[in-house]
Amino acid sequence: MTSYMPFVTALASIFAAGSLYIKMQVAYSKDITNFHSIGINYKKTDAAIRGLFAINQAQYLSLLEHAKAAQLDDLFVLSTCNRTEIYGFAPDAQQLMDLVCKVTNGDCNLFAQLAYIRSGEDAVKHLYQVSTGLDSQILGDYEIVGQIRTASRFAKNHGCLGGFSERLVNSVLQVSKLIKNETGLSAGTVSVAFATIRLLEKRVPDIQNKKIVLVGVGKIGRNTCKNMISYLGAQDITLINRTATVAEDFACVHGLKFAPYEEMVPALQQADVILVASNAPHPTVLASHLQAATPKLVIDLSIPFNVEPAVGGLSHIELVNVDELSKVQDETLQMRQKEVPRAQEIIEEHMAEFLYWYKMRKHAVVLKAVKDKLHEIHTREIQQQKNGAQYDLEDIEEVSSRIIQKMINLMAGKVRKETEKGDLYISMINDIFETGIKQD
Repeated sequence: MTSYMPFVTALASIFAAGSLYIKMQVAYSKDITNFHSIGINYKKTDAAIRGLFAINQAQYLSLLEHAKAAQLDDLFVLSTCNRTEIYGFAPDAQQLMDLVCKVTNGDCNLFAQLAYIRSGEDAVKHLYQVSTGLDSQILGDYEIVGQIRTASRFAKNHGCLGGFSERLVNSVLQVSKLIKNETGLSAGTVSVAFATIRLLEKRVPDIQNKKIVLVGVGKIGRNTCKNMISYLGAQDITLINRTATVAEDFACVHGLKFAPYEEMVPALQQADVILVASNAPHPTVLASHLQAATPKLVIDLSIPFNVEPAVGGLSHIELVNVDELSKVQDETLQMRQKEVPRAQEIIEEHMAEFLYWYKMRKHAVVLKAVKDKLHEIHTREIQQQKNGAQYDLEDIEEVSSRIIQKMINLMAGKVRKETEKGDLYISMINDIFETGIKQD
């Protein structure tokens, strides 16, 4: 009897596999309860504060390096003009907050005061809300989709996007596309770039005859420029970019002018309207550049600000930033509000599918552990029965009978020991093995 104790002990570990797996997940921060979303956005912070915690590509890379050093390897950062957020697994949400503060210019205490922290399913739902434009400063803004895709891909390329986060990002991107196609939530052309056009329509009605300078030919700059051409008929646009070939190529395609970055100041002084989307870590347009210039409208589309705040103090300059742009209302926004309930329904449906996948994934790992343990027990029992000699079918049947009886004994022992859960265990066993026995 004593010789069989190792096998009984091994069988006992089968029923501990589920709880053991969960403990392992917590230790490695992979249980959904340790998935967090931490950040600040336009709802509680103005553009100036968000600029302090904006994360550029170099800072993002540094953050990922710090994360890996802390053994955090399933996270990504979303930094836009409206928000800075970090999504990922950590035993303590504070660890993710510390990563953001470590690579940005803002005060960590200020970030902690203003930040929101969501965990588990709440964090998952938040990403769905963000990706579909429901949490955007301009409702239904679809530009966020590309920003999420870029942010997650960057993390993946640097070894910091695990299976959970990658599956979640794929799901939210699919849902965002579905909502765009099946609802009117993103109908029309309302975005920061288009809000700029609405502002220009109101403030500069004769813009076709005005000189415009665009500093920064990234995605937002290009979109704004295309809108000015298409909707306002603007033609006298000069493009300036730190990498000159980017401005030159775009200018040639659209029949515009371009100027070297070194000639920016004279171009700014001659302009009637200045748009800045340079995405630099520090202001590129300074008050000293415009001190003696003619009156003009300056629109800063960047976070952090790329126009020195002192520019707004010049009496002959009107300065507008992204927060003021978002207040520009459009009739399509009212229509979008009516689409919110349907969008929420789609999110709930697909989020439930994702959570089901997550739970089944956990179960699959546990079941595999059980299978491996049973295989190990079976092999040992066969070897003990065999003892180096030949064996026949009766020997195999005897081994199988012993294994089955040990499993039954273990189940019965567990039920007797856990008296409060005994009925539940029996009910589960009855369902799993489909015995056909009806229980009262």
